[in-house]
Amino acid sequence: MMLNEYFAPQPTPSSELPEPTPLLRSLTQGVLEVLAGVREVDQLARWFSEDAFRSLVTRANLSARARSARGVVPARPTFEILSIRCSAPADSVVESVVVVAGPGRTRAVAIRIEGLDRRWRATSLAIL
Repeated sequence: MMLNEYFAPQPTPSSELPEPTPLLRSLTQGVLEVLAGVREVDQLARWFSEDAFRSLVTRANLSARARSARGVVPARPTFEILSIRCSAPADSVVESVVVVAGPGRTRAVAIRIEGLDRRWRATSLAIL
């Protein structure tokens, strides 16, 4: 066994993991707060895979630059989660769409979480 394989995240069966909906709700809120500039992206690191976290950091940096260019001060976003739809294409994998209504528009947040190292971790994130 190679050293990288030894330290790679280990899959965890769904039966050993908690109900995913509360995490999906919290991740959605956290991500929207990060993009609004009122939460540090590092606070979400433990809940994301390395690739998904890198992608979130990039998007947060772009949002910060856009706010700075427009002279907009970060403000806590106000939104309501309208629905959370989940499907499980495989054991320890949940793909979800969280529909969020804000003051100006309604958005969909697609999140894939996988059971890794005895907890759910987001491995993919898209905000539409």
